[in-house]
Amino acid sequence: MQNFSTLVEGMAASVQGAAASLLDLTVGSVLRAILEANAALALWMQWLIVQTLSATRLATSAGVDCDSFGADFGFARLPAVAASGVVVMSRFTPSLQALIPVGASVGTANNQQSFIIVADSSNPAYSAALGGYVLAANIAAVSVTVVAAIAGQAGNVQAGAISLLSAAIAGVDVVSNPNALTGGLDAESDAAFKQRFGMYLAGLSKATTASIASAIAGIMQGLSYAIAENLDQTGAPQMGFFVVTVDDGTGAPPASLLATVQQAVEQVRPVGTSFAVQGPVVTRADISLSLSTDSLADHPVAVAAVAAALAGYIAALPVGGTLSYTRLAQLVYDASSAINNISGLLLNGGTADLIPGRFGAVRAGVIAVA
Repeated sequence: MQNFSTLVEGMAASVQGAAASLLDLTVGSVLRAILEANAALALWMQWLIVQTLSATRLATSAGVDCDSFGADFGFARLPAVAASGVVVMSRFTPSLQALIPVGASVGTANNQQSFIIVADSSNPAYSAALGGYVLAANIAAVSVTVVAAIAGQAGNVQAGAISLLSAAIAGVDVVSNPNALTGGLDAESDAAFKQRFGMYLAGLSKATTASIASAIAGIMQGLSYAIAENLDQTGAPQMGFFVVTVDDGTGAPPASLLATVQQAVEQVRPVGTSFAVQGPVVTRADISLSLSTDSLADHPVAVAAVAAALAGYIAALPVGGTLSYTRLAQLVYDASSAINNISGLLLNGGTADLIPGRFGAVRAGVIAVA
């Protein structure tokens, strides 16, 4: 790589070396102006060459160049994931029945994040016939499921952040989210894209653990999984059988996700083998502790930050991952600079690490922070 001055100096030395007499290369001379014009052109050409070289190798590509490189191999970037959770719709006068329609919008107090009410057939208040959630007469509040209008981590908001009805809903006065909304992920980063592309190539035409892992990793972001070979689902030896345990961070992956993983693994499994796909055996982590904060600090804010940090860390633990008791203290102190001390830190009533079984995963239970 050469800069403008180096290019001009090199050209001047070359021209002077080929001349029989001393040339005028002072500032403002015609010959120097010609050399500087050529140097500017060479600098531009050098930049174009560098850009071309960086875009033709995945290791040096970024953004859309990564996408176009992967597209030649039928390999695509994993999209962003929308955050989801539950909000409570309530009213002051619960005398008449009200309907909260699917598709209605709520938002944060500053109106920067918007969330859409979606259908949830598992909610007893949801009516598919009416197309929404029924707030029955003499009932003051009902919980409804929402997803972020725009996918990404920005949709992960803390408890109490949602308080705005984007449009009036008859019979509803107040909206709030008692728990944080989680699960939002930005589109796959360049670094993760490149790492997964390497796994993808390594697994092509190979019925190996790497090919099965690549097939699972390509389904969506936020999945953790474990592959146990030559064992059945009880953990007993069974040659030619393997078990895929997969989780989306909730501890209870939906049947649709398990079916998708089943199809993906079926495409790459070794011939002559059989397998099973299952969700994890969940070990719940109940955490309790007390915080001591600065006198000028907002204690409830610190409490909320600690609870969110603990829940987020546990949700990210992989299948088979151990939850270390001492790690909890580090997470608490890192959550807020206002924390002076912690006391009474208990994990499931004790101080021992939580170690799930072969097909298990640790997921958050009750997190009580005072």
